[in-house]
Amino acid sequence: MNTPAKAPLTRQQVIDRSAELGIAVERLRFFDEADLTSGSQGDDSSAALHGRLEGMRDYTQLTDVALRSVREPAEGLFIAESSKIIRRAHAAGLSPRSFLTSPKWLFDLADIIAESDVPIFIGTDAAVESLTGFHLHRGALAAMGRPAPAPVGSLIADARRLVVIEDIVDHTNVGAIFRSAAAFGADAVLVTPRCADPLYRRSIRVSMGTVFQVPWTRIESWPGGVAELQEAGFHVAALALDDESVSLRQFAAAAPERTAVVFGTEGDGLKRSTIAACDSTVMIPMSGGVDSLNVAAASAVTCFALQEE
Repeated sequence: MNTPAKAPLTRQQVIDRSAELGIAVERLRFFDEADLTSGSQGDDSSAALHGRLEGMRDYTQLTDVALRSVREPAEGLFIAESSKIIRRAHAAGLSPRSFLTSPKWLFDLADIIAESDVPIFIGTDAAVESLTGFHLHRGALAAMGRPAPAPVGSLIADARRLVVIEDIVDHTNVGAIFRSAAAFGADAVLVTPRCADPLYRRSIRVSMGTVFQVPWTRIESWPGGVAELQEAGFHVAALALDDESVSLRQFAAAAPERTAVVFGTEGDGLKRSTIAACDSTVMIPMSGGVDSLNVAAASAVTCFALQEE
């Protein structure tokens, strides 16, 4: 027997329940599809609507990777998607600019939402999809303030194990590398200038929010930054197939106290200039006719091998 679908909450029910949970009613910004197009009318009512819904621009065209990759860092924000990710960002001390949800998901985050005073945009399913470009089925979105990048020197001062990722532009791979770094105890991740944004929505989602857990920053001079790591006392190892490569097992058995491992793209691998600047070259032995792993898988194997007891 099929269970009848619950009727969607009315605006008044949302308002009443919000008040019960300590969420100020004046923070609620309801909208539907018609509201998204009314701003072009140019009358007083549309001006008032624009003021009420100001801030929703943070959520427009979320599926346009090229646009968002420029906008989000430039505007000092990133988008956290799903209740779980929003909770992890909150636990890391990051501050919301606003929340976006539909009535049925609003109260999953009531405890966190009640702690802030930022706007809460509440739209019908169709309106939220029209605004963002995709069907929101993970609960909610939050526009969060992007933390200021830490100087490389301060980030690595007390580190022993570093992951460095060079020119990895696939957001899925970036997120997976962060998850492995967190799982196997890397102290920090350094990202070269051409790498994809670790705080892009897909990267965060694939990392399961560990981008908020593992300290990271961009190392702006690369491969010149290899020398900076060496001067700080790190042995810098390039993960690459090379005539001089030693096996990961052999390297891990006597790994220097402070080690930074550099990973490159699956297709082109590391730059020759990067390999030349590093102290050693390490490879993961293969069998079965396989000559390489996806960089995310390679990072997991390497971080596991180098984790400290």
